[in-house]
Amino acid sequence: MVSVRSLTMSASGAAPTKAQGLSRRSCLALPLACSPLLLAGRAHAGAQIEEPLVDSVRTALSSAIANQAPPVPEFKDTESRLVYLRWLGAMSDRLKKKKPEFQVRKEFLQTVWYESKRAGLDTTLVLGLIQVESNFRKFAVSNVGARGYMQVMPFWTRVIGDGDPGKLFHMQTNLRFGCVILRHYLDRERGDLFMGLGRYNGSRGKSPYPDAVLGASKNWVFAG
Repeated sequence: MVSVRSLTMSASGAAPTKAQGLSRRSCLALPLACSPLLLAGRAHAGAQIEEPLVDSVRTALSSAIANQAPPVPEFKDTESRLVYLRWLGAMSDRLKKKKPEFQVRKEFLQTVWYESKRAGLDTTLVLGLIQVESNFRKFAVSNVGARGYMQVMPFWTRVIGDGDPGKLFHMQTNLRFGCVILRHYLDRERGDLFMGLGRYNGSRGKSPYPDAVLGASKNWVFAG
């Protein structure tokens, strides 16, 4: 039976270390400029494959999706809050060309930070995945029907949601689904980032997609 990790950790909680670290294949990551997945201006999602879920996994995923708490960061101390604010400022500057309006950038980044931490994911990884999947376009649709920032396949709304795929164009809903699904795939692969990313893209075991995401992630590294 698949073990699903807790998806309700606070924003200040530490994410699982292996999920944050690069896998043994990360050294194969291509330079960003050389990745064919990033050169075109459209969505590049693969086809997440619908697989049978045991009841306990389905229940855990459904619970994680249903808990629609607002993306309000929480901090254990003042220093943690200051680190977050520095991160927000740095990422906002880098995202300015994609999202010119400050308030839009702020809300997007705050939600990415909140949902990635909540799911125990590296925020840098999630931003790299969004860059590859949708190039930061809220209403992106791939040629296989994946939707939104994290290019979530509509079948997920039926499997663990309320069955309304239109909600995948809602920012927080899309980011929550994407982060929960990625966490699920990483758990399925016992923390192997290469295989987990491939499963997210429907190209498990093939290198172009994981390499592209890891390459894109370098654009969002924050030194603190």
